[in-house]
Amino acid sequence: MGALSLAGITRGEYRKSLIIDTDIFSDVDDAGALLLASTLKAVDLLAVNVNVPSSYSVLAASAILAHYGHPNVPIGIRRPVTNDTFLDTQTYELGEYTSKVAYHWSNGTLAWGNAERAWDPVQLYRKTLADKEDRSLTIVSIGFFENLYGLLTSTADDYSPLSGPELIAAKVSELVVMGGGYPTGYEYNFHGSNATLAAHVVNNWEGRITFSGFELGKNVISGARFSVEGPANDPVRAAYRWHSGCNASRYSWDPLTVLYASHGLGNMFEYGNKYGYNHVFPNGSNEWVHDGSKTNQHWLRLKVDNETAGRELDNLFLEGANSFGQWNWS
Repeated sequence: MGALSLAGITRGEYRKSLIIDTDIFSDVDDAGALLLASTLKAVDLLAVNVNVPSSYSVLAASAILAHYGHPNVPIGIRRPVTNDTFLDTQTYELGEYTSKVAYHWSNGTLAWGNAERAWDPVQLYRKTLADKEDRSLTIVSIGFFENLYGLLTSTADDYSPLSGPELIAAKVSELVVMGGGYPTGYEYNFHGSNATLAAHVVNNWEGRITFSGFELGKNVISGARFSVEGPANDPVRAAYRWHSGCNASRYSWDPLTVLYASHGLGNMFEYGNKYGYNHVFPNGSNEWVHDGSKTNQHWLRLKVDNETAGRELDNLFLEGANSFGQWNWS
């Protein structure tokens, strides 16, 4: 199958306006997700917020976006900014990559050493939402919830007279969340930073939400082929090699989430439920509540086998990276 056939999208169709909220730091699938968000033809990438406070995370995000032709996309970061770097204290096998990508591909809105110039994430959310047409944006959450909590609890400002919930209702068509397990689970994005904030956001978000669960990405691996065949000057190829090793696959939580947010169900995904809603408890565990009156929340399943989904992601990684192979911002 062709690289875009499973997603059911052809070039020239309507482009989805996305804001990505990422915890690019400890796992490399966030880098793969940013590659897709930057290169898929169906995407209009409006902004990126980073929900971990490491300066290297936001600088790496800037470097990746610039390499793929988006040097002016605004980027925000959760405060206070730190100089923390990732250390794998579980298997002692995975490597740190954000500082290396940030240094060797330094470019975009945030050059090396300028992490503090990143936007305040709530201000970036409010400006981006206020500037767009009603019900025109999709927010993709592939990490923690501090930034979304700030948006949801925000008040009127110079960008908009609307409160956070009012602004979300007016501008956001869908929130796509990588987090939780379905129908029940206890997953890191919900409990790993501040579980009470995750619970507040999910339990109080009034609009449409689609969840990409732990079990979805855990069973799909990708990145090995890209780490071998990708362009030599590509920052995400380098990130996969630094993090997981050459020809080593990685779980695909965040790339699958971005693919759904960009293309919809297409031929790749289906909903795992017809009705109900997700409830997140204060400890970060979650449970699907079967309420027939609620029809605006769903969780995702694959319509294809895991191997096919992994091949599709690697095809899209290679297609996107090769389309910018002549760019070298390092």
